[in-house]
Amino acid sequence: MENASMSNQPYANDALPRESAISAVSWAAVFAGAVIAAALSLALFAGGAGLGFLSVSPWGDEGLSAPAVGIGVIAWMLFTQIVAYGIAGYVAGRLRTKWVDVHADEVYFRDTAHGFLVWAVSAVVSAALMGASIVTLASGVAKTGASAAGGAATAAATATAAAGGSGAMEQASDYFADMLLRTDRPDAAGDRADARAEVGRIVAVSLGRGDMTPEDRDYVASVVAAQAGIEPGAARSRVEQAIQQARKAADEARQKAREAVDSARKAAAAFALWGFASMLIGAFVASLAATWGGRRRDTQRLP
Repeated sequence: MENASMSNQPYANDALPRESAISAVSWAAVFAGAVIAAALSLALFAGGAGLGFLSVSPWGDEGLSAPAVGIGVIAWMLFTQIVAYGIAGYVAGRLRTKWVDVHADEVYFRDTAHGFLVWAVSAVVSAALMGASIVTLASGVAKTGASAAGGAATAAATATAAAGGSGAMEQASDYFADMLLRTDRPDAAGDRADARAEVGRIVAVSLGRGDMTPEDRDYVASVVAAQAGIEPGAARSRVEQAIQQARKAADEARQKAREAVDSARKAAAAFALWGFASMLIGAFVASLAATWGGRRRDTQRLP
């Protein structure tokens, strides 16, 4: 029974695998590779930014187009990942400790892991240093998109009205003040600029609400009839036509704002996906280059 129990053990006492007291990870080589990767990425980023500024122009007939610039940014981002992490992984493979009495497959795995650690450490450090900047940039983009979408109606109303206020609240307050001071008989001899400004405020507030109230419609028609010297019926027709045109302009402005925000969203999504792909490529290149460097390290011979 004792012999049988001994035969079931995975290893005999004299056949236990030997374990090295030294860690399989050469952290000094990993950190050296991560620093190299970060420095090269920064240098290549600066060079790419310089080339990007040289390729664009504020003049419409000069410089690269927006799609060409986007393709160039993606291509340079991939180039940066390949070069920076290729060199960093190779250096880490050359600097790591030489392992003895280790199977060739285990050496290959450890070299691959060293290259992946170089990429991971560099990515974590870069994320920690650039995290605040990325959050600030994303917040600014979100606020810009929200402002563009939410302020489309106000912008269209300001462009349509001849006398736009300095803000929606100011327009609303002026509108209600005009309501308190309205007269039943607009005087054609009155100040045309004041009448124009008052009508503009009424149109702006009406566009913000979506439609013009019957009271406002009748008052604007009476002002138009008095100022333009036309019949009340013709004035009402003119007001209806102007309201329809203003509403159409506001709808077009809102649609353009939505399209601009949607285009920005798609561009940001595409850039994020390409960034994800470039990071995966960087991890692969760093791991592969580390195996090349490690193999070169182990095959060196003294002259």
